[in-house]
Amino acid sequence: MFFKDVVGQHEIKKRLIRSVQEQRISHAQLFSGQAGTGKLAMALAYAQFISCRNRGENDSCGVCPSCHKYQKLAHPDLHFVFPVFNSPKLNKPVSDDFLPQWRSKVLASPYFELSDWLEYIDAGNAQGLIYERESDSILRKLNLKSFEAEYKVMIIWLPEKMHSACSNKLLKMIEEPPNKTLFLLITENEEEVIGTIRSRAQLVKFPFIDEASLTDALINQGDIDPATIPDAVHLASGSYIRALSSLSPGDDEKFYFLKFQEMMRFAYKPEVKELVGWADEMAKIGRDKQKAFFAAALRLVREYFVSNMKRKELVYMTPEEKEWGKRFAPFINERNIVPFTKEFELGIKHIGMNGNPRIIFLDTALRMARLIKR
Repeated sequence: MFFKDVVGQHEIKKRLIRSVQEQRISHAQLFSGQAGTGKLAMALAYAQFISCRNRGENDSCGVCPSCHKYQKLAHPDLHFVFPVFNSPKLNKPVSDDFLPQWRSKVLASPYFELSDWLEYIDAGNAQGLIYERESDSILRKLNLKSFEAEYKVMIIWLPEKMHSACSNKLLKMIEEPPNKTLFLLITENEEEVIGTIRSRAQLVKFPFIDEASLTDALINQGDIDPATIPDAVHLASGSYIRALSSLSPGDDEKFYFLKFQEMMRFAYKPEVKELVGWADEMAKIGRDKQKAFFAAALRLVREYFVSNMKRKELVYMTPEEKEWGKRFAPFINERNIVPFTKEFELGIKHIGMNGNPRIIFLDTALRMARLIKR
């Protein structure tokens, strides 16, 4: 991965390049920002630049043996940790057991979310976690001498998914790392990373990607109708993942919108039997998808509330969402927007706490029937 391939984030690129040139590489760095802002892509470009044997002024050379191995994610001094799931086919799996799939996914595009990754590895209803046993693998790898490069690089994707016991074991190594070891932790929610690790890592905050960079990136895709790009950039709200998704909505996005429509229709009538069936169906999808549905519902009620203000520049919806909102938006108003928001936030919290999904969704659906009439 090259810095030039990372969408936007020019100031962060300059900062990281300067740290290498001035030999001021912090041994532990926490890349924090929303999904789609390029944290994983930047970490890969940074690691490749550090290990490059003939680096240029602003990027790695791309032709030395180190760069060739990094471009295949096969460098012996590059290590990955990421959420996995307990598979019946594997005995106590760790990240290395899924490394071929990880390489394939990242090489296709380093811009993806946890739900995309879990779907890619057929996790089903399982949540993605970094288990306690992963710490033994990390300690073993990093206590070895580097094979080729000056630095051993450990990229930990979504450390907020790390078991507390694993985090505590990792903490000692971050405090007293082996010589020439670099930790790059990539989080979408830094508050969920344990405080002792946060306090020992240099924070690098990733802002939303600027519209000019998003536009250039979409144009460079080559197979996109230029007329659709301005709307996609507006809808993206600074996320490259969302920009691509708005141009070609995936099955998950369509599913979440359909289920939101069903919930609100059944709640309005109200049809309790249908709401029970709806909750049963939602209980069967994976927990990460369940949380993603509540997040999508949060976004939709916010957009429909704002659309009532007749400020088009503040509304971020697809044409299908706008069309349906012509009839639905009036039901979202100042009397119920806050309770709607709290219910969906509570749903995310309870699913994350391993609550019974059938009860959670049924409770939410029944509350919708009361709130939508306000």
